[in-house]
Amino acid sequence: MVTKWGWQLLQLSRKLWVRTVAFALLALLSALVAVLLQELIPASVAGIIGAGAAEKILTILASSMLAVTTFSLSIMIAAFSASTNSVSPRATRLLMEDSTTHNALATFVGSFLYSIVSIILLNTKLYDERGEVVLFITTIVVTALIVITILVWINHLSGLGRVGETANRVEDKAYAALVAFVNTPWLGANPLASLSEVPERAKAFLTQTIGYIQHVDVKAINNWAQANDCRVFIVVRAGVFIHPGRPLMWIDGELPDNTDSLSKAFTIDDFRSFDQDPRFGLLVLAEIASKALSPAVNDPGTAIEIIGRGMRVLSNWQQPEHSEAEISYAKVWQLGLDLADLFDDFFTPIARDGAALVEIHIRLQKSFIALANINPQLRMQARRHSEAALARAEQAQSHASDLARLKALHRQLMNS
Repeated sequence: MVTKWGWQLLQLSRKLWVRTVAFALLALLSALVAVLLQELIPASVAGIIGAGAAEKILTILASSMLAVTTFSLSIMIAAFSASTNSVSPRATRLLMEDSTTHNALATFVGSFLYSIVSIILLNTKLYDERGEVVLFITTIVVTALIVITILVWINHLSGLGRVGETANRVEDKAYAALVAFVNTPWLGANPLASLSEVPERAKAFLTQTIGYIQHVDVKAINNWAQANDCRVFIVVRAGVFIHPGRPLMWIDGELPDNTDSLSKAFTIDDFRSFDQDPRFGLLVLAEIASKALSPAVNDPGTAIEIIGRGMRVLSNWQQPEHSEAEISYAKVWQLGLDLADLFDDFFTPIARDGAALVEIHIRLQKSFIALANINPQLRMQARRHSEAALARAEQAQSHASDLARLKALHRQLMNS
């Protein structure tokens, strides 16, 4: 279970400026270290490097890295725009956190600053001939790093912002979030099966903040509960839209005046996050399919591909057993995740927007059959959505043979 501090550090590490600043500082340090290391170079080696060799290379790097950085930024912005228009604005945030893009831009900016600082130090005569040898070797290493980064960056650009590559990222995030839920369904707290298990005497804990829950620090809540001899029943999960009228949790015990630490245990923002929210990943996949099915795009092939991706994610579902829960926070109870919500988030929009397309509904019915056979726990939801999808198809389609084929697939599922 990640604490709030760990969560904030994780989010900070995904910011472009953080990695760029880190690389820039490393570049500056490399230029300054050459001054300190020049005393270790034998005098006999000092004459090997031609006069001004390092400065010539540094001048080339300084001029070229600024152009490469500007070009890379324009490519990145274009990829973000393409992803927003053709995939989903929610998926664009994954591109903004792309580590390869961050590494490339950070390397280019860092190399530019390294070149500028090294040229300044050379002209201030801080380097003697031995120092120029160290600077020359360091510059060769930096140049090799730039070449490797450019090769990786060029290869990466072939998929940046494209529908398939972005859908891959969303699927990976949805898969990771669902597997994390299967492994720790109650985040280390006691299982709370339903709201009916909350004691009647418990008091609601509200917040004045309006937004989506991104992270819940169960450890901090448990520490507060132990200190105040209370039991806490958390009735929300990451992804829930919270407002002043919806309780975050119910507290069984005396509620002290100062509850700031409880409020701080919840990270609430204007948008949802993929990490603790399996529903959000599936919802974004469904958005990609819906956009592909819109009249403006008219790309049912992409929607069929997305159905397969969603099926792969959902096939990892395992119904958590309350008796097998590993309880690390004894004073806290956590509400679980409903499988019906996962199915509704993913399949309902696709069945609605593709109601008139028989190929979409054939793929949906086959996916329901496959999910029902992969995991018996999925069968009930697969049957429910199979029936709903068939009803939508019957309303939107009129070709008798197409409907007969869909009904046959539906019967195959219901009889399995």
